[in-house]
Amino acid sequence: MVQRAFGIDPGNSSFARLLERFLEIYHDSVATHTRLFSGMDEVLMQIEARAMCWGIVTNKSNRFTKPLTAALGLIHRAACIVSGDTTVHRKPYPDPLLFACRQIKTVPAHCLYIGDATKDVEAGLRAGIRTAVALFGYISSDESPETWGANCLFSSPQDILDWLVNSP
Repeated sequence: MVQRAFGIDPGNSSFARLLERFLEIYHDSVATHTRLFSGMDEVLMQIEARAMCWGIVTNKSNRFTKPLTAALGLIHRAACIVSGDTTVHRKPYPDPLLFACRQIKTVPAHCLYIGDATKDVEAGLRAGIRTAVALFGYISSDESPETWGANCLFSSPQDILDWLVNSP
């Protein structure tokens, strides 16, 4: 973001200072305007009511993940929360997803990983996890999620619950 906003490369002498300032501002306001997608909390409550566990695997550093999940009321509900700096490699490597599987004591084949980026699908497939694309997520109009190789596409949070209830 700093590179695009200021039109400078990481090698520029001002880049590190601007990046650190951006991260400070981001940290201070990480949950100010962030909300769950409409209908997502209801889906999570239904998942919990069915005694299914769910977790979060993000490339966001723990420095941001922890306050954000706390502010959203998710930190104590999620069976696991894996940040971008939890493992040596971030997505698209499978490491964070495999770490999450170990945390919840299950095998990848018993999981579904839902994301809104190609690296999410790639990480899931490399980990041996069924993958889905959240079409309601942060996908730009120039992307083609139907070509990412996911097992399914969800147009809304309710589609997630429908799939979980009806999948074998």
